[in-house]
This record gives sequence, structure tokens and C-alpha cells, in this order.
Amino acid sequence: MNYRYPPRYGPEWGSGGIYGLRFHNGTLYFTLAFEGEAHFIAEDFHKIYEFELVGSRPTSGGDTYNAVEVVDEYIYFGGWVHAPAKYKGKGEGKATIDFSNKYSHVHEYDTENQEVRLVWKESIHHPTEWAGEVSDIIYNPYTDELLLAREDGHKNLGVYSLSRNGKIRLLNDRPSAKGCQMHDLAFFGIGKNYRKGLEEIHAFDMITEKWEVFPLGESLDGGKYIQPHLGAMSSVNNRVFAFVRGGVFVGNPHNDEPFNFVRLFDFYTFYAPFRVNALPIGGGILVGFNAHHDAYYRPRTQEEMIYHKFTNTIPGPSVLVYFAPPMVKIVGVFGARITSIEKADGKILVATNTTPNVGALDATPFDTGNKDIVILPEKILQEKPPAVSFSVPLAFPSEGKRMGAGIFGGIPLDGYENARLIIKASRDNHLKVYEYDLALPLREADVEEFDIEKGRNIIDLRAFSGIVSFELENEDFSGVARIELW
Repeated sequence: MNYRYPPRYGPEWGSGGIYGLRFHNGTLYFTLAFEGEAHFIAEDFHKIYEFELVGSRPTSGGDTYNAVEVVDEYIYFGGWVHAPAKYKGKGEGKATIDFSNKYSHVHEYDTENQEVRLVWKESIHHPTEWAGEVSDIIYNPYTDELLLAREDGHKNLGVYSLSRNGKIRLLNDRPSAKGCQMHDLAFFGIGKNYRKGLEEIHAFDMITEKWEVFPLGESLDGGKYIQPHLGAMSSVNNRVFAFVRGGVFVGNPHNDEPFNFVRLFDFYTFYAPFRVNALPIGGGILVGFNAHHDAYYRPRTQEEMIYHKFTNTIPGPSVLVYFAPPMVKIVGVFGARITSIEKADGKILVATNTTPNVGALDATPFDTGNKDIVILPEKILQEKPPAVSFSVPLAFPSEGKRMGAGIFGGIPLDGYENARLIIKASRDNHLKVYEYDLALPLREADVEEFDIEKGRNIIDLRAFSGIVSFELENEDFSGVARIELW
């Protein structure tokens, strides 16, 4: 098997990645995007499908959200694909894609007969807009249907039900990027994800097909959360976990536990658990928080300059994080981003990429990232965590303070013998350190306070446990906070 994939043909914006990793019935499946290749690897063969059942070649795309599910001997994989791809080359400083041939899709792969079948496809055939991509697939065992989440697009967004013979019906017209099953319900994150982030969580009864609507709750550290872009969802201990930019919402309203916010890796940048799946493993959840998944490459307006800074500031490496309440533990450190995670034959497969998606007018006729699959032993879940550090320009939480927020961090200390916070301050200040964990039901944070002097300050974090976040009383647009764990 080839574990490395350098940049190759695939017209789109920046880089896609390796998505949908799924090992089922002796077959490893994944989609290589933006190359538009679905790979199926078993002991004695390697099949590559180029989405030719959707439309004519050359194709590009595939999947960039990990939309995959398994039922019986079948692997169902979804996403989007250009068939054929239409790249509009550079002219007047602009390079883009014509979306007239962009399709949303769901395919079926028969692991017994090694056959691919197109279950459903859809396009609005518009040059600059597209039908909602399939970003998640959840199987409903009661109706023997596939529940599809669709948020990335302009038309036909929401939650749909797709029969395995290709009949589709709308269940909820609110845009949804991700969902998960808990008990006999399917929970879906609702909201305009790229603009505002997660806004509500809706629960679909898979038996009665009735919906319930739940609001988002409060943060354990008492601070405001902003732009909680939804990246993945999963369930453990009969609670729903919605992983977002800045942390995770955890709750089960049917047990009188609202969806409260646990701050994690909140640096007021686009560091987020985005374009990655959450993997149930060992009775817990494994998920990646990514340093550089989506970015503005070449800003052209003042507004784009703001987003350019937000998306291109890298405060730390991507981390692989294991959730086993009340513990939250860093178990891996990676580069720009983790795109997909799977368990196979006692190993953990981690797909990675060196380059983010980009947007607007910076399309290329080829994928720009170096992608690979890293194989790790499952024992990393039980071992000491790797050394890691984060460097946060205090201008970012200072900007957050102007929006009524400003608490930053949310750093898991579990497993580390040493931890410290170094603040290089440009002014005297006052610091609050919030301490909390993931014990269920969730509890409010404790707080301790420290005086900060202009210059270098060292706060020994060995006196704390669980998770810590930080708040400066006054803005500091020139200072830097460095968090070191080893």
C-alpha cells in the first residue's frame, strides 16, 4: 500500500486530503481529494474508482468532510465531485472553478463483490453555486435508510433521508454539517457553519421521525464563546459531543443536562476540530484539533485581510486528543492538519496533510498538499502524552475581549508531569486561571488569580489539573503567551 500522496491533478482550492478512512469486512476505503479517487484496498487487490459513474472525466473532488457509513457488507461513501472538472485559469489575478458540473453524491461499495454502485447524485448546474455537499452519513436501522447532513452549499441544505435504492426525502431544511447517534435519536448540529458556527442542536427520533430543538448552553469558565464552527460530532456515556472551534459542547437534555461549553484549544484563530472525524475507540472518542485546515491565501479586500490573519496564524501544531470523561488527553502531535482517523487491525490510522483548503480566487489545476497516512499503535491511548507547546499572540484574545469574550486556552494537563505558562507582557496586568474537567454532569470551573508584571512572567501549571484556560484583565496587543507541556 502507498502511504504517501504528493500533489497531483485535481482542480480545486488549495488542498483536499485523505478522507473517509474506513476499514470494513477486510477492506480499507478512503477518498483521495481533490484528485477524485476512491481507494479500496484488501489483502490481494487495490481498486481505484474515479467517480466516472457521476459524469465524464476528468473528475476532481470526492469528499472533504468524512461522509462514510457501513451497513452489512456495504460501505456507503458521500461528498461531492466535479464531473468533469472545469478549471478557469489565472486571468486578471483570478483563478477559480466553474461549478456547473459539481455534484453531491452517495455511492455504495460491495466488499464481497468489489463493485461500486452510484446510489444518488444531484447538481444545480450553476457556475458559481452548488447543491449542498454530503458532509455526514448516519444509518437509521429502523427504516433501513441513510441520514445525510448537508450544510456546505447554496441549495438543498439540511438533513435528508436516502433509501438504499436512491429515493431521497427532506427531513429538516435547516443547514447541518454533522450529526451522531445517541440512544434512538440522531442529533444534528444546525447553523450557517462558516459564517456563525453552530447555533442549535436538533434531535431526530429515528422511530417516530419527530424533531426536538435544543439551544446551546453556558461555558464552564463563565466566558463567552464565539464562532463555534462545527467540525465533528460523536457520543459517549449517553451524552452528545459537538466538537467546535474553541472547544466542545457536551450534554443530553433528556437527562436534564443542557449542551454546555467546555473550552479547549481556544486561541481566537481558526484552530479547530474541522475537516476531521471523531472516532469511537476504547469506549471513548478520538478527534483531531487542526492548526491549518481552511485559509485565505491571497487577501484582496480589507475584510479578507481580517480573515487572512484569523486563518493563517498558527498558534500550535495539530493535536490528536482522546476523550475518556473526566479525562481529556493529548495523544499525538502533527503538522498542518489531520483529515481522517480510523482503527484497523489493532492500529490507529491517521491521515494528514501539509496544506489547507483555500478559497475565493486562488484555485489551482492540481492539489497543492503532501498527504500521508501515519500508522500508530493503539497503546498511545494509555501512554504518556507527547511534549507540545503553543504560542499565542495576546492580540487575538484581546480582540476577543472587545467582542465580550477573551478567555483563551483550554489546555488539557492529563498525563503531563510538567506544564507552565510564560507570559511576555507589554504592560502590567492581572491573570485568572480557570480549572475544570470533563466529569459528567459538567461542573463550573474553579479560578485562581495572579498579578502579571510587564516583561517575562512564569506561571507553574503543575499546581493545576484537568483543563486550564486563561483570562487577562486588560488588553495586551503586543504580548505573547507560551504554554509548554512535557
